[in-house]
Amino acid sequence: MLKRVFVAPDPGRARLRFASRAVLGIGLAVVVCLLAGHSLAGAVTGGLAALLALFTVADPTVRGQAVTTALLPAVGVPVLAAAAELHDQPVARDLAFLAVVGVGVYARRWGPRGHSLGVFAFMTFFVAQFLHATAAQLPELYAAVLLSVLSAAVVRFGVWCYERRLPPAAAPAPPTGTGLARITTRQAVQATAGAGFALIVGQLVSGQRWYWAVGATWWIFVNTASRGETLVRGFRRVLGTVIGIGLGFLVAVPVHGAPVPTAVLVAVAVFGIFYTAALSYTWMMLWVTLLAEMLYGLLGVLSPGLLALRLAETGVGALGAALAVLFVLPVTTHATTDAWIQRALRCVHACTAEAAARLAGSATADPAPRVAELEQLLGRVRLSVAPLVHPLNPMPARKRRARRVLALLDDCAREIRGLVAVAADPEASHDARLAAACWRVEAAVEALTAGGAQPLQRPADPPAEPALAHLHGLERALADLAEPLRSPSGSRPVGA
Repeated sequence: MLKRVFVAPDPGRARLRFASRAVLGIGLAVVVCLLAGHSLAGAVTGGLAALLALFTVADPTVRGQAVTTALLPAVGVPVLAAAAELHDQPVARDLAFLAVVGVGVYARRWGPRGHSLGVFAFMTFFVAQFLHATAAQLPELYAAVLLSVLSAAVVRFGVWCYERRLPPAAAPAPPTGTGLARITTRQAVQATAGAGFALIVGQLVSGQRWYWAVGATWWIFVNTASRGETLVRGFRRVLGTVIGIGLGFLVAVPVHGAPVPTAVLVAVAVFGIFYTAALSYTWMMLWVTLLAEMLYGLLGVLSPGLLALRLAETGVGALGAALAVLFVLPVTTHATTDAWIQRALRCVHACTAEAAARLAGSATADPAPRVAELEQLLGRVRLSVAPLVHPLNPMPARKRRARRVLALLDDCAREIRGLVAVAADPEASHDARLAAACWRVEAAVEALTAGGAQPLQRPADPPAEPALAHLHGLERALADLAEPLRSPSGSRPVGA
């Protein structure tokens, strides 16, 4: 876990810029709220709104990101109003919270924008519980949300919009389907059921902090698509919370709300959340826990007992998520993993075809977007396979096969990147043997995605010509993938 954060590469310093901009944007939002005369509750609401605006909005284009950011208050303000108005009506409040959970998860069917708006809606309701917001506070909280989202937008799209110099990010569409065959629909039902369990049991544990359990269930479902992914994410959330609470005893409790050190530690925690989010959910939860502890210190209620209660509520939320994915419309790791692997393989072929066309002299062929899409798909494959390679997985043979598949897919990506680099060279010339090599890659991908049982033929040693060398390397990786993608019986892929 330490190596993953401190040794992981950061191409283009993307994570560093992402985290640094977040500190700047959230800091500006809090300062603007305080200058506007808002109370501590208003400043906290504004800071969290800015955090969500900078963290969750992930549309492929800058224009799309700006539109989604502008829509956040349109979703958050009505939810905030409902949460505050229902503050003194527990049954109606709880039912409304569960409805927000279900709709928020279901909204993921509309891609990154639906995901962002769903997260913002849920967290707006959550923050209202965190601050015990009432109807009398609504005007101030509305203003804090609007000012903070605007401040975050000024920083993201005006002061430091580094995305303008980058190609549009690839965003693979989620798996399709209708009705309960659609993963987002099944997850909406699962999340609502798990949140219902967490809400009831969480209130038995604490009538004041029960929403922590619901929040734990919600965030465990974010960016997961199978029961294996959800269970691993639940384990990592609990682990990150435990480590964060231990850090809180060392740092947050002694500080206990002192303004200057609290501001410094909040900035550090925000940077940590954004910098580690793409690398380790455990590390991200460590920083989220520390941030929550510092905010409770500002509110004057932080104590060792409160930290222990947070751990208990997190455990309740994790249990709710686990029960939901195991017994309510379960989505198997096999089905999800197999679907993402097949999409990655088809993208390998598309990348190869675009690169070959570029080498053949086509002025319109551009493999770069396909390579970006492949990287995104491989990220989804790694997330889906994570339960199979987890240290607690009791099936060593399946773990070895899953690791072999990941290694070979990484080999495919490396050869693709090399081929695209060669194709980008204006002096690169077309070789007549490229067409044959590309045809063999296409045949290999078709055999793998069709679940063919026959082993693929490995090519001879690659020639010296760079493009052909990468194509032959790609052929070897695809040929080697045939064995681990089948179970020993030859009937089911590694995801089984």
